[in-house]
Amino acid sequence: MSEFLFSARRLNRLIVPLVVLIGASLWLAQGSTVALSQVAGDEAELERLRVKAEDAMANEDPDGAAMAMGRAALMALHLAKRATDEIHGQMFQGAEHLFRSQEHGYRALALFRRAGGQLPASSGVCGSLRLAQTEGEHSLQTLLATASTDEINRQVSRQAHELRQAAETWMTVLGSMQTDFECV
Repeated sequence: MSEFLFSARRLNRLIVPLVVLIGASLWLAQGSTVALSQVAGDEAELERLRVKAEDAMANEDPDGAAMAMGRAALMALHLAKRATDEIHGQMFQGAEHLFRSQEHGYRALALFRRAGGQLPASSGVCGSLRLAQTEGEHSLQTLLATASTDEINRQVSRQAHELRQAAETWMTVLGSMQTDFECV
């Protein structure tokens, strides 16, 4: 029995370093794809945060939605800074402004509810809506500049077009909120 334990320990001393060495070799061999997968992972995280905000709003949780949109805006800013070309950078900058606009709008809604929902809305609510309006306008301006006709950037242009449509819809929602909350 003791010979078995001794040989098992010896085997572990050989196997563990071998597994570590093989794992390190594979990790280094895939080093070129790590950067690409990180960008894809960051874009997936951006989408996850955006969906989380939508779910929070569907569950009537504007505070949670604002928090998720704030994080999505930070991720979009991160992706804009890491973009390798101008059109990607502009698209993510436009997304950041859109998400900041939505964050401010959701915060205004949360503040209005916390204040008891009395009309006219407080100056804090109206101020948040004005910030949302400004960020939304920046988003539209930035996203309008992303039109591209070359083959490589056609996919990005399509994504930017979808973001632009979302920004236009959001601006309509903001206008309605300002009217409903009686903001001057």
